[in-house]
Amino acid sequence: MKKIVTILAGGLLGLIALLLVNTFRFSSKQLTDVPPAPALNNFSPDSAAARLAEAIRCRTVSYTDYSLTDTTQFDKFIALIRRQFPRLHSRLTLQTVNQYGLLYTWTGKNPALPPVLLLGHYDVVPVIQGTERLWKRPPFAGLIEGGYVYGRGTVDDKTTVMGLLEAVEYLLGTNYQPDRTVMLAFGQDEETLGQRGAQSIAALLEKQGVRPAMVIDEGGTVKMDGIPGFEKPVALVGIGEKGYVSLELTATGEGGHSSMPPRQTSIGIVAAAVAKLEQNPFPARLDAGIEQLFGYVGPEMGFGNRLVFANVWLFAPVVKQILSGSTAGDATQRTTTAATIMRAGQKDNVLPIDATVTVNFRILPGETAQTVTERVKQVIDDERVSVTVLGKLNNPSSLSDPDAPAFGQLHRSIRAVFPEAVVAPYLMLGATDARFYRSICPNVYRFMPIRMTDETLKLPHGTNERVSVKDYADMVRFYVTLIQNTQGGN
Repeated sequence: MKKIVTILAGGLLGLIALLLVNTFRFSSKQLTDVPPAPALNNFSPDSAAARLAEAIRCRTVSYTDYSLTDTTQFDKFIALIRRQFPRLHSRLTLQTVNQYGLLYTWTGKNPALPPVLLLGHYDVVPVIQGTERLWKRPPFAGLIEGGYVYGRGTVDDKTTVMGLLEAVEYLLGTNYQPDRTVMLAFGQDEETLGQRGAQSIAALLEKQGVRPAMVIDEGGTVKMDGIPGFEKPVALVGIGEKGYVSLELTATGEGGHSSMPPRQTSIGIVAAAVAKLEQNPFPARLDAGIEQLFGYVGPEMGFGNRLVFANVWLFAPVVKQILSGSTAGDATQRTTTAATIMRAGQKDNVLPIDATVTVNFRILPGETAQTVTERVKQVIDDERVSVTVLGKLNNPSSLSDPDAPAFGQLHRSIRAVFPEAVVAPYLMLGATDARFYRSICPNVYRFMPIRMTDETLKLPHGTNERVSVKDYADMVRFYVTLIQNTQGGN
Protein backbone atom coordinates (compact mmCIF):
# COMPACT_ATOMS: atom_id res chain seq x y z
CA MET A 1 0.00 0.00 0.00
CA LYS A 2 2.83 2.36 0.93
CA LYS A 3 4.41 1.69 -2.45
CA ILE A 4 1.20 2.59 -4.27
CA VAL A 5 0.88 5.82 -2.27
CA THR A 6 4.50 6.66 -3.08
CA ILE A 7 3.91 6.07 -6.79
CA LEU A 8 0.76 8.19 -6.74
CA ALA A 9 2.49 10.97 -4.84
CA GLY A 10 5.38 10.90 -7.27
CA GLY A 11 3.00 11.03 -10.21
CA LEU A 12 1.14 13.97 -8.69
CA LEU A 13 4.35 15.86 -8.05
CA GLY A 14 5.46 15.14 -11.61
CA LEU A 15 2.16 16.45 -12.96
CA ILE A 16 2.42 19.61 -10.86
CA ALA A 17 5.98 20.13 -12.04
CA LEU A 18 4.92 19.72 -15.67
CA LEU A 19 2.05 22.20 -15.24
CA LEU A 20 4.36 24.76 -13.66
CA VAL A 21 7.05 24.35 -16.32
CA ASN A 22 4.46 24.84 -19.07
CA THR A 23 3.09 27.89 -17.27
CA PHE A 24 6.48 29.58 -16.89
CA ARG A 25 7.30 28.79 -20.51
CA PHE A 26 3.97 30.33 -21.57
CA SER A 27 5.57 33.62 -22.50
CA SER A 28 4.09 36.77 -24.01
CA LYS A 29 3.73 36.97 -27.79
CA GLN A 30 3.26 40.73 -27.78
CA LEU A 31 5.78 42.80 -29.71
CA THR A 32 7.46 45.26 -27.34
CA ASP A 33 10.08 46.95 -29.53
CA VAL A 34 7.55 48.88 -31.62
CA PRO A 35 8.02 52.66 -31.83
CA PRO A 36 4.82 54.72 -31.92
CA ALA A 37 3.51 55.52 -35.37
CA PRO A 38 4.45 59.12 -36.18
CA ALA A 39 1.82 61.78 -36.58
CA LEU A 40 0.75 62.53 -40.14
CA ASN A 41 2.20 65.90 -41.09
CA ASN A 42 -0.24 68.30 -42.73
CA PHE A 43 -3.09 65.81 -42.36
CA SER A 44 -6.33 67.37 -41.18
CA PRO A 45 -8.65 65.00 -39.24
CA ASP A 46 -11.50 67.48 -39.62
CA SER A 47 -11.11 67.62 -43.40
CA ALA A 48 -10.97 63.82 -43.59
CA ALA A 49 -14.10 63.59 -41.45
CA ALA A 50 -15.84 66.03 -43.78
CA ARG A 51 -14.98 63.84 -46.77
CA LEU A 52 -16.32 60.78 -44.93
CA ALA A 53 -19.51 62.65 -44.08
CA GLU A 54 -19.98 63.53 -47.73
CA ALA A 55 -19.55 59.86 -48.66
CA ILE A 56 -22.19 58.87 -46.09
CA ARG A 57 -24.68 61.03 -47.98
CA CYS A 58 -24.43 58.62 -50.90
CA ARG A 59 -27.16 56.07 -50.13
CA THR A 60 -25.25 53.06 -51.42
CA VAL A 61 -27.73 50.54 -50.04
CA SER A 62 -27.51 47.04 -51.51
CA TYR A 63 -30.50 44.71 -51.60
CA THR A 64 -30.67 40.96 -52.07
CA ASP A 65 -33.15 41.70 -54.85
CA TYR A 66 -30.75 43.61 -57.09
CA SER A 67 -33.64 45.29 -58.92
CA LEU A 68 -34.31 47.29 -55.74
CA THR A 69 -30.78 48.70 -55.62
CA ASP A 70 -30.49 52.35 -56.65
CA THR A 71 -27.24 52.20 -58.63
CA THR A 72 -27.32 55.95 -59.28
CA GLN A 73 -26.10 56.30 -55.69
CA PHE A 74 -23.16 54.01 -56.52
CA ASP A 75 -22.34 56.22 -59.52
CA LYS A 76 -22.55 59.23 -57.21
CA PHE A 77 -20.12 57.65 -54.72
CA ILE A 78 -17.56 56.75 -57.40
CA ALA A 79 -17.72 60.25 -58.87
CA LEU A 80 -17.30 61.65 -55.36
CA ILE A 81 -14.11 59.73 -54.51
CA ARG A 82 -12.64 60.63 -57.90
CA ARG A 83 -13.04 64.27 -56.95
CA GLN A 84 -11.93 63.84 -53.32
CA PHE A 85 -8.74 61.87 -54.06
CA PRO A 86 -7.21 63.33 -57.23
CA ARG A 87 -3.62 62.14 -56.67
CA LEU A 88 -4.77 58.56 -56.16
CA HIS A 89 -6.87 58.57 -59.29
CA SER A 90 -4.06 60.03 -61.38
CA ARG A 91 -1.36 57.64 -60.11
CA LEU A 92 -3.14 54.33 -59.50
CA THR A 93 -4.65 52.04 -62.11
CA LEU A 94 -8.37 51.40 -61.67
CA GLN A 95 -10.21 48.33 -62.96
CA THR A 96 -13.97 48.13 -62.52
CA VAL A 97 -15.62 44.75 -62.06
CA ASN A 98 -19.33 44.39 -62.81
CA GLN A 99 -19.35 48.18 -63.16
CA TYR A 100 -19.25 49.00 -59.44
CA GLY A 101 -16.56 46.75 -58.00
CA LEU A 102 -13.35 48.81 -57.72
CA LEU A 103 -9.81 47.40 -57.97
CA TYR A 104 -6.96 49.91 -57.62
CA THR A 105 -3.31 49.00 -58.26
CA TRP A 106 -0.41 51.07 -56.93
CA THR A 107 2.54 49.54 -58.72
CA GLY A 108 5.62 49.03 -56.56
CA LYS A 109 9.27 49.51 -57.49
CA ASN A 110 10.02 45.79 -57.11
CA PRO A 111 7.65 43.68 -59.24
CA ALA A 112 9.22 40.48 -57.85
CA LEU A 113 7.52 41.10 -54.49
CA PRO A 114 3.96 39.78 -54.20
CA PRO A 115 1.45 42.57 -53.60
CA VAL A 116 -0.51 43.52 -50.50
CA LEU A 117 -4.28 43.48 -50.98
CA LEU A 118 -6.43 45.72 -48.76
CA LEU A 119 -10.19 45.25 -48.84
CA GLY A 120 -13.34 47.16 -47.96
CA HIS A 121 -16.93 47.52 -49.15
CA TYR A 122 -18.88 50.69 -49.71
CA ASP A 123 -22.38 49.27 -49.82
CA VAL A 124 -24.47 49.53 -46.64
CA VAL A 125 -27.53 47.85 -45.20
CA PRO A 126 -30.86 49.63 -45.35
CA VAL A 127 -32.35 51.45 -42.39
CA ILE A 128 -35.37 49.45 -41.22
CA GLN A 129 -38.50 51.24 -42.28
CA GLY A 130 -40.11 53.05 -39.35
CA THR A 131 -36.93 53.24 -37.27
CA GLU A 132 -35.63 56.49 -38.75
CA ARG A 133 -37.29 58.35 -35.86
CA LEU A 134 -35.01 56.49 -33.42
CA TRP A 135 -31.88 58.00 -34.97
CA LYS A 136 -30.52 61.05 -33.17
CA ARG A 137 -29.20 62.25 -36.53
CA PRO A 138 -30.71 61.28 -39.92
CA PRO A 139 -28.93 58.12 -41.14
CA PHE A 140 -27.89 59.54 -44.51
CA ALA A 141 -27.40 63.21 -43.62
CA GLY A 142 -23.68 62.78 -42.97
CA LEU A 143 -23.68 65.17 -40.00
CA ILE A 144 -20.63 65.92 -37.83
CA GLU A 145 -21.58 66.86 -34.28
CA GLY A 146 -19.86 66.58 -30.91
CA GLY A 147 -16.73 65.04 -32.41
CA TYR A 148 -18.62 62.26 -34.24
CA VAL A 149 -19.56 61.54 -37.85
CA TYR A 150 -23.10 60.12 -37.87
CA GLY A 151 -24.73 57.90 -40.46
CA ARG A 152 -25.15 54.49 -42.02
CA GLY A 153 -21.73 53.17 -43.06
CA THR A 154 -19.64 55.12 -40.56
CA VAL A 155 -18.64 51.78 -39.01
CA ASP A 156 -19.70 49.17 -41.55
CA ASP A 157 -17.83 49.68 -43.80
CA LYS A 158 -17.55 52.90 -45.74
CA THR A 159 -15.11 54.08 -43.09
CA THR A 160 -12.61 51.41 -44.13
CA VAL A 161 -12.88 52.32 -47.80
CA MET A 162 -12.49 56.03 -47.15
CA GLY A 163 -9.71 55.44 -44.61
CA LEU A 164 -7.69 53.45 -47.13
CA LEU A 165 -8.21 56.10 -49.81
CA GLU A 166 -7.11 58.80 -47.35
CA ALA A 167 -3.98 56.82 -46.45
CA VAL A 168 -2.88 56.31 -50.05
CA GLU A 169 -3.67 59.93 -50.96
CA TYR A 170 -1.59 61.07 -47.99
CA LEU A 171 1.39 58.87 -48.91
CA LEU A 172 1.26 60.04 -52.52
CA GLY A 173 1.38 63.60 -51.22
CA THR A 174 4.69 62.82 -49.48
CA ASN A 175 6.10 61.35 -52.73
CA TYR A 176 6.14 57.90 -51.14
CA GLN A 177 6.65 55.03 -53.58
CA PRO A 178 6.17 51.48 -52.27
CA ASP A 179 8.61 48.72 -53.11
CA ARG A 180 5.77 46.21 -53.02
CA THR A 181 2.64 46.75 -55.11
CA VAL A 182 -0.37 47.80 -53.04
CA MET A 183 -3.85 46.86 -54.26
CA LEU A 184 -7.19 48.15 -52.98
CA ALA A 185 -10.36 46.14 -53.68
CA PHE A 186 -13.73 47.62 -52.80
CA GLY A 187 -16.91 45.58 -53.19
CA GLN A 188 -20.38 46.94 -53.83
CA ASP A 189 -22.49 44.08 -52.43
CA GLU A 190 -20.82 42.60 -49.36
CA GLU A 191 -24.06 42.99 -47.45
CA THR A 192 -25.81 40.75 -50.01
CA LEU A 193 -23.28 37.87 -50.32
CA GLY A 194 -20.63 39.69 -52.37
CA GLN A 195 -21.04 37.82 -55.66
CA ARG A 196 -20.96 40.85 -57.96
CA GLY A 197 -18.15 42.50 -56.02
CA ALA A 198 -15.57 40.57 -53.99
CA GLN A 199 -16.24 37.15 -55.49
CA SER A 200 -15.84 38.52 -59.01
CA ILE A 201 -12.77 40.61 -58.09
CA ALA A 202 -11.11 37.57 -56.50
CA ALA A 203 -11.87 35.49 -59.61
CA LEU A 204 -10.31 38.21 -61.80
CA LEU A 205 -7.15 38.30 -59.68
CA GLU A 206 -6.88 34.53 -59.77
CA LYS A 207 -7.24 34.58 -63.55
CA GLN A 208 -4.50 37.23 -63.76
CA GLY A 209 -2.20 35.09 -61.60
CA VAL A 210 -2.07 37.58 -58.71
CA ARG A 211 -0.89 35.94 -55.47
CA PRO A 212 -0.86 38.50 -52.65
CA ALA A 213 1.48 38.22 -49.69
CA MET A 214 -1.33 39.40 -47.41
CA VAL A 215 -5.03 40.21 -47.55
CA ILE A 216 -6.61 42.51 -44.95
CA ASP A 217 -10.35 43.08 -44.63
CA GLU A 218 -12.77 44.43 -42.04
CA GLY A 219 -13.20 42.25 -38.98
CA GLY A 220 -12.14 42.40 -35.37
CA THR A 221 -11.67 45.73 -33.62
CA VAL A 222 -9.71 47.13 -30.70
CA LYS A 223 -12.04 45.92 -27.96
CA MET A 224 -11.49 48.48 -25.22
CA ASP A 225 -13.38 46.57 -22.51
CA GLY A 226 -11.61 43.34 -23.29
CA ILE A 227 -13.08 39.86 -23.57
CA PRO A 228 -14.67 37.61 -20.93
CA GLY A 229 -12.03 36.94 -18.26
CA PHE A 230 -9.67 39.64 -19.53
CA GLU A 231 -10.52 43.31 -19.11
CA LYS A 232 -7.56 44.94 -20.87
CA PRO A 233 -7.98 46.29 -24.42
CA VAL A 234 -7.61 43.53 -27.01
CA ALA A 235 -6.99 44.04 -30.73
CA LEU A 236 -8.84 41.07 -32.21
CA VAL A 237 -7.55 39.91 -35.59
CA GLY A 238 -9.79 37.47 -37.41
CA ILE A 239 -7.78 34.55 -38.81
CA GLY A 240 -10.87 32.79 -40.11
CA GLU A 241 -14.63 32.93 -40.15
CA LYS A 242 -17.49 30.55 -39.57
CA GLY A 243 -19.57 29.16 -42.40
CA TYR A 244 -23.30 29.47 -42.92
CA VAL A 245 -26.07 27.14 -44.00
CA SER A 246 -29.81 27.12 -43.46
CA LEU A 247 -31.72 23.84 -43.55
CA GLU A 248 -35.43 23.45 -44.04
CA LEU A 249 -37.12 20.71 -42.02
CA THR A 250 -40.49 19.66 -43.46
CA ALA A 251 -43.11 17.18 -42.31
CA THR A 252 -46.38 16.39 -44.12
CA GLY A 253 -49.61 15.29 -42.44
CA GLU A 254 -53.03 14.30 -43.74
CA GLY A 255 -54.86 17.42 -42.66
CA GLY A 256 -58.51 17.32 -41.59
CA HIS A 257 -60.56 18.66 -38.72
CA SER A 258 -58.88 19.57 -35.46
CA SER A 259 -61.57 17.71 -33.49
CA MET A 260 -60.03 14.40 -34.54
CA PRO A 261 -56.28 14.99 -34.44
CA PRO A 262 -53.60 12.30 -34.84
CA ARG A 263 -51.25 11.67 -31.93
CA GLN A 264 -48.75 14.01 -33.60
CA THR A 265 -49.49 16.63 -36.23
CA SER A 266 -46.97 17.80 -38.81
CA ILE A 267 -46.22 20.71 -36.49
CA GLY A 268 -45.53 18.32 -33.66
CA ILE A 269 -43.21 16.28 -35.85
CA VAL A 270 -41.01 19.21 -36.88
CA ALA A 271 -41.16 20.64 -33.35
CA ALA A 272 -39.83 17.35 -32.03
CA ALA A 273 -37.07 17.48 -34.64
CA VAL A 274 -36.06 20.97 -33.51
CA ALA A 275 -36.12 19.86 -29.88
CA LYS A 276 -33.73 17.02 -30.69
CA LEU A 277 -31.34 19.42 -32.40
CA GLU A 278 -31.40 21.84 -29.47
CA GLN A 279 -30.89 19.03 -26.96
CA ASN A 280 -27.96 17.64 -28.94
CA PRO A 281 -25.72 20.60 -29.87
CA PHE A 282 -22.65 20.18 -32.01
CA PRO A 283 -19.58 19.22 -29.97
CA ALA A 284 -17.38 21.99 -28.55
CA ARG A 285 -13.88 22.27 -30.01
CA LEU A 286 -10.95 24.51 -29.12
CA ASP A 287 -8.95 24.01 -32.31
CA ALA A 288 -10.78 26.52 -34.50
CA GLY A 289 -9.62 29.90 -33.25
CA ILE A 290 -10.11 29.76 -29.47
CA GLU A 291 -6.83 27.95 -28.85
CA GLN A 292 -5.00 30.61 -30.87
CA LEU A 293 -6.83 33.43 -29.06
CA PHE A 294 -5.84 32.25 -25.61
CA GLY A 295 -2.34 31.47 -26.82
CA TYR A 296 -1.92 35.25 -27.20
CA VAL A 297 -4.14 36.51 -24.38
CA GLY A 298 -3.30 33.79 -21.84
CA PRO A 299 0.28 34.92 -21.13
CA GLU A 300 -1.04 38.41 -20.25
CA MET A 301 -3.39 37.04 -17.58
CA GLY A 302 -2.87 36.35 -13.89
CA PHE A 303 -1.10 33.20 -12.75
CA GLY A 304 -4.23 31.07 -12.32
CA ASN A 305 -5.51 31.72 -15.84
CA ARG A 306 -2.00 31.36 -17.27
CA LEU A 307 -1.80 27.94 -15.65
CA VAL A 308 -5.07 26.89 -17.30
CA PHE A 309 -4.32 28.19 -20.78
CA ALA A 310 -0.73 26.94 -20.76
CA ASN A 311 -2.12 23.47 -20.12
CA VAL A 312 -5.24 23.27 -22.24
CA TRP A 313 -4.44 19.63 -22.92
CA LEU A 314 -5.51 19.00 -19.30
CA PHE A 315 -7.98 21.81 -18.65
CA ALA A 316 -9.91 21.70 -21.95
CA PRO A 317 -13.13 20.51 -20.23
CA VAL A 318 -12.91 23.46 -17.81
CA VAL A 319 -12.33 25.95 -20.63
CA LYS A 320 -15.26 24.53 -22.62
CA GLN A 321 -17.50 24.75 -19.59
CA ILE A 322 -16.53 28.40 -19.02
CA LEU A 323 -17.17 29.28 -22.66
CA SER A 324 -20.54 27.53 -22.52
CA GLY A 325 -21.60 30.04 -19.86
CA SER A 326 -22.33 32.76 -22.43
CA THR A 327 -23.90 32.68 -25.86
CA ALA A 328 -20.99 34.59 -27.40
CA GLY A 329 -18.40 32.32 -25.79
CA ASP A 330 -20.28 29.17 -26.74
CA ALA A 331 -20.60 30.33 -30.36
CA THR A 332 -16.82 30.45 -30.67
CA GLN A 333 -16.37 26.77 -29.79
CA ARG A 334 -19.11 24.98 -31.70
CA THR A 335 -21.30 25.02 -34.78
CA THR A 336 -24.42 26.81 -33.58
CA THR A 337 -28.04 25.77 -34.15
CA ALA A 338 -30.80 28.36 -34.37
CA ALA A 339 -34.41 27.68 -35.37
CA THR A 340 -35.49 30.95 -36.95
CA ILE A 341 -38.67 30.53 -39.04
CA MET A 342 -41.74 28.28 -38.75
CA ARG A 343 -44.60 28.01 -41.24
CA ALA A 344 -47.68 25.81 -40.82
CA GLY A 345 -51.46 25.98 -40.73
CA GLN A 346 -53.92 28.69 -41.68
CA LYS A 347 -56.92 28.17 -39.41
CA ASP A 348 -57.22 27.24 -35.76
CA ASN A 349 -59.62 24.31 -36.31
CA VAL A 350 -57.93 22.80 -39.37
CA LEU A 351 -55.04 20.37 -39.10
CA PRO A 352 -52.00 21.57 -41.05
CA ILE A 353 -50.75 19.47 -43.92
CA ASP A 354 -47.22 20.81 -44.37
CA ALA A 355 -45.15 22.18 -41.49
CA THR A 356 -41.76 23.70 -42.15
CA VAL A 357 -39.04 25.02 -39.87
CA THR A 358 -35.92 26.85 -41.03
CA VAL A 359 -32.84 26.21 -38.92
CA ASN A 360 -29.71 28.29 -39.38
CA PHE A 361 -26.25 26.89 -38.61
CA ARG A 362 -23.02 28.88 -38.24
CA ILE A 363 -20.34 26.34 -39.06
CA LEU A 364 -17.07 25.96 -37.20
CA PRO A 365 -13.90 25.50 -39.30
CA GLY A 366 -13.20 21.79 -39.68
CA GLU A 367 -16.82 21.09 -40.58
CA THR A 368 -18.77 21.75 -43.78
CA ALA A 369 -22.35 22.32 -44.82
CA GLN A 370 -22.45 18.69 -45.95
CA THR A 371 -21.23 17.29 -42.61
CA VAL A 372 -23.70 19.55 -40.80
CA THR A 373 -26.57 18.28 -42.94
CA GLU A 374 -25.56 14.65 -42.37
CA ARG A 375 -25.39 15.15 -38.61
CA VAL A 376 -28.77 16.89 -38.54
CA LYS A 377 -30.38 13.90 -40.26
CA GLN A 378 -28.71 11.52 -37.81
CA VAL A 379 -29.84 13.50 -34.76
CA ILE A 380 -33.43 13.88 -35.97
CA ASP A 381 -33.58 10.20 -37.02
CA ASP A 382 -37.13 10.50 -38.32
CA GLU A 383 -38.04 9.49 -41.87
CA ARG A 384 -41.11 11.73 -41.70
CA VAL A 385 -38.87 14.81 -41.68
CA SER A 386 -37.21 15.85 -44.92
CA VAL A 387 -34.04 17.96 -44.68
CA THR A 388 -33.08 20.26 -47.54
CA VAL A 389 -30.55 23.05 -47.99
CA LEU A 390 -32.23 26.44 -48.27
CA GLY A 391 -30.68 29.04 -50.56
CA LYS A 392 -26.95 29.64 -50.78
CA LEU A 393 -24.40 28.35 -48.30
CA ASN A 394 -20.89 29.29 -47.24
CA ASN A 395 -18.45 26.75 -45.92
CA PRO A 396 -16.16 28.06 -43.17
CA SER A 397 -12.79 29.43 -44.13
CA SER A 398 -9.57 27.73 -43.19
CA LEU A 399 -7.53 29.45 -40.49
CA SER A 400 -4.66 31.73 -41.47
CA ASP A 401 -1.40 31.30 -39.60
CA PRO A 402 -0.82 33.83 -36.79
CA ASP A 403 2.88 32.89 -36.90
CA ALA A 404 3.27 33.95 -40.54
CA PRO A 405 5.45 37.01 -41.30
CA ALA A 406 2.36 38.77 -42.68
CA PHE A 407 0.64 38.52 -39.29
CA GLY A 408 3.79 39.92 -37.71
CA GLN A 409 3.62 42.98 -39.96
CA LEU A 410 -0.01 43.49 -39.03
CA HIS A 411 0.80 42.93 -35.34
CA ARG A 412 3.57 45.56 -35.49
CA SER A 413 1.25 48.07 -37.17
CA ILE A 414 -1.43 47.59 -34.53
CA ARG A 415 1.01 48.03 -31.66
CA ALA A 416 2.39 51.20 -33.28
CA VAL A 417 -1.03 52.87 -33.31
CA PHE A 418 -2.76 51.11 -30.41
CA PRO A 419 0.05 50.44 -27.90
CA GLU A 420 -2.45 49.91 -25.10
CA ALA A 421 -3.94 46.84 -26.78
CA VAL A 422 -2.98 43.17 -26.56
CA VAL A 423 -2.98 41.73 -30.10
CA ALA A 424 -4.73 38.37 -30.45
CA PRO A 425 -6.00 36.17 -33.30
CA TYR A 426 -9.57 34.92 -33.11
CA LEU A 427 -12.38 33.31 -35.09
CA MET A 428 -14.97 35.67 -36.58
CA LEU A 429 -18.56 34.60 -36.12
CA GLY A 430 -19.84 36.63 -39.09
CA ALA A 431 -18.93 36.63 -42.78
CA THR A 432 -16.79 39.11 -44.73
CA ASP A 433 -15.61 39.55 -48.31
CA ALA A 434 -12.26 38.11 -47.19
CA ARG A 435 -13.49 34.54 -47.61
CA PHE A 436 -13.39 34.87 -51.40
CA TYR A 437 -9.65 35.58 -51.45
CA ARG A 438 -8.44 32.48 -49.63
CA SER A 439 -7.86 30.70 -52.97
CA ILE A 440 -5.18 33.25 -53.94
CA CYS A 441 -3.58 33.94 -50.55
CA PRO A 442 -3.02 31.87 -47.38
CA ASN A 443 -2.55 34.96 -45.20
CA VAL A 444 -6.04 36.45 -44.95
CA TYR A 445 -6.71 38.57 -41.86
CA ARG A 446 -9.73 40.53 -40.71
CA PHE A 447 -9.16 43.65 -38.63
CA MET A 448 -10.79 47.06 -38.46
CA PRO A 449 -8.54 49.64 -36.74
CA ILE A 450 -11.15 51.28 -34.55
CA ARG A 451 -11.76 51.30 -30.80
CA MET A 452 -15.04 49.73 -29.70
CA THR A 453 -16.80 48.40 -26.61
CA ASP A 454 -19.60 45.93 -25.96
CA GLU A 455 -22.00 48.87 -26.26
CA THR A 456 -20.65 50.38 -29.50
CA LEU A 457 -20.45 46.96 -31.15
CA LYS A 458 -24.24 47.29 -31.47
CA LEU A 459 -23.79 50.18 -33.93
CA PRO A 460 -23.00 48.25 -37.15
CA HIS A 461 -26.37 47.56 -38.84
CA GLY A 462 -27.96 49.30 -35.83
CA THR A 463 -29.39 52.67 -34.89
CA ASN A 464 -27.27 55.82 -34.49
CA GLU A 465 -24.22 54.35 -36.24
CA ARG A 466 -21.30 56.75 -35.79
CA VAL A 467 -17.53 57.04 -35.58
CA SER A 468 -15.48 59.60 -33.69
CA VAL A 469 -13.29 61.99 -35.65
CA LYS A 470 -10.32 60.93 -33.50
CA ASP A 471 -10.86 57.22 -34.17
CA TYR A 472 -11.18 57.89 -37.88
CA ALA A 473 -7.90 59.84 -37.88
CA ASP A 474 -6.21 56.92 -36.09
CA MET A 475 -7.64 54.58 -38.71
CA VAL A 476 -5.95 56.59 -41.46
CA ARG A 477 -2.71 56.63 -39.47
CA PHE A 478 -2.96 52.87 -39.05
CA TYR A 479 -3.35 52.25 -42.78
CA VAL A 480 -0.41 54.52 -43.56
CA THR A 481 1.68 52.57 -41.02
CA LEU A 482 0.49 49.20 -42.34
CA ILE A 483 1.37 50.03 -45.94
CA GLN A 484 4.84 51.12 -44.85
CA ASN A 485 5.34 48.04 -42.63
CA THR A 486 4.45 45.59 -45.39
CA GLN A 487 7.17 46.72 -47.77
CA GLY A 488 9.96 44.41 -46.65
CA GLY A 489 10.34 40.63 -46.91
CA ASN A 490 9.69 38.21 -49.70
